[in-house]
Amino acid sequence: MILHSNILGEGKPFVILHGFLGMNDNWKTLGNQFSEQGFQVHLVDQRNHGHSFWSDTFNYEALAEDLKQYCEAHHLEDIILLGHSMGGKTAMLFATEYPEFVSKLIVADISPRFYPIHHDGILDGLSALNFDELKSRGEADTLLSKYVSDFGTRQFLLKNLYWVEKGQLGLRMNLEVLKNEVAEVGEALPSYSIFQKDTLFIRGDRSEYIGVGDEAIISNHFPKAKIETISNAGHWLHAENPEDFFEAVINFVNS
Repeated sequence: MILHSNILGEGKPFVILHGFLGMNDNWKTLGNQFSEQGFQVHLVDQRNHGHSFWSDTFNYEALAEDLKQYCEAHHLEDIILLGHSMGGKTAMLFATEYPEFVSKLIVADISPRFYPIHHDGILDGLSALNFDELKSRGEADTLLSKYVSDFGTRQFLLKNLYWVEKGQLGLRMNLEVLKNEVAEVGEALPSYSIFQKDTLFIRGDRSEYIGVGDEAIISNHFPKAKIETISNAGHWLHAENPEDFFEAVINFVNS
């Protein structure tokens, strides 16, 4: 099965992968801006997310293979590949396994290393949403706020809400599988994985996902990597400071 995507513009292919519990819609504004710079932007939903297919298998090998099949189905080569968080891990593995598809790699606020599970509160909150009882986004937000205090994070999560039918809300994600396989999201890039082409890692200055200790790990896997820091931004750096994020990406892809 081929991943669902939203394709914007014409030009050199530029593929964007969202993070865990996200969807391609998270990148629509930046995607449109990139397309205006002469790129054909592919905003892709990864499996078990958004409008893409559901599967009980959920790990980075499968996600990278999904992307390979997507690129083949759309006849894409020499792509610019950008991934955020979990999407960054997929992008890293894809670039190291299938370098012939990738001209430049951009990784937003994630390192190749292992990360312990840290989504428990979010997953508990999403699991508590009983759509037999909840009849509005406002009601869902009120319940979710008992588990997730940060308003911005809740807004991001509630983008997954949709009307299954009149009066019946649902989530555009395979929550059961994502809960069962959440440990896979933190898995490290295999120690032997190396990508020899131009690579940019972008971190938020208020995020702890890429620390000083990660710089050596990054250069081991990505010898040509540069690391840039976006000011006034946490893990959602593309949403919190989109202007500087856009500038960093465009400067890199045009360099």
